[in-house]
Amino acid sequence: MFAYSHVTSQPAFYLLIAVTVILTLGFSWGRRRNLRILHGTLDAISAVLKPRDQRYTNIGGQTGYHANFVPGAFKSVRRVDATMTLLPRQSWLYLPFSILVRKFDRLFLTFVVNKRARGSFSEGHLIEQRFERLRGNAIANAATLASEEIQWGPMTFRLYYEDDEARLALLDLKSRLGEPDTVRHAALVPAQDALYLFQIPRPESARRVVATFRDWFDEFVSGKEAAE
Repeated sequence: MFAYSHVTSQPAFYLLIAVTVILTLGFSWGRRRNLRILHGTLDAISAVLKPRDQRYTNIGGQTGYHANFVPGAFKSVRRVDATMTLLPRQSWLYLPFSILVRKFDRLFLTFVVNKRARGSFSEGHLIEQRFERLRGNAIANAATLASEEIQWGPMTFRLYYEDDEARLALLDLKSRLGEPDTVRHAALVPAQDALYLFQIPRPESARRVVATFRDWFDEFVSGKEAAE
């Protein structure tokens, strides 16, 4: 007879089994959910950029990924770097703390412009105010830029701009997107020859947002060339 058979009659034993089963099922569900977000979002971006070359790197197990694209369908950009960090849905014990601290999944896109677009834009940021207040998201040189508060759909954004051209360009992007949807920050940063786009990664909206962003900037650069 099992020496500790009396343990199986204790309520705590069955509670432990139930918790173990729930955590195991949660791990499986969370892993599948994160993989759907990852593959769906990156596939959507790839469909828009039609890359001539692409590379993917896992940087955090089930929650961190990096991708590099050399776009074939973005006239003004020579490289796009994507970094995606996902909530640890596979770890139900840690997930509540991650939601409390990090709030949501994150997709950072950096668009490195080519020679055609270099020097064609001035600095500007369109950033959701609550997102700006989160640690690490403040605009570094906000004090040197003009700014105004704008309402975009149900959210309040802050528009920073170096000159009126940057202001009008970002307002045009806002108009093209219609609603902010998953976008929390769009930026023109000439000092780094780059554009930035932060959004919450969702496969259903990534394609539309990135395609709109691509067309907006290509048309902006074409308009500058025509004016010259």
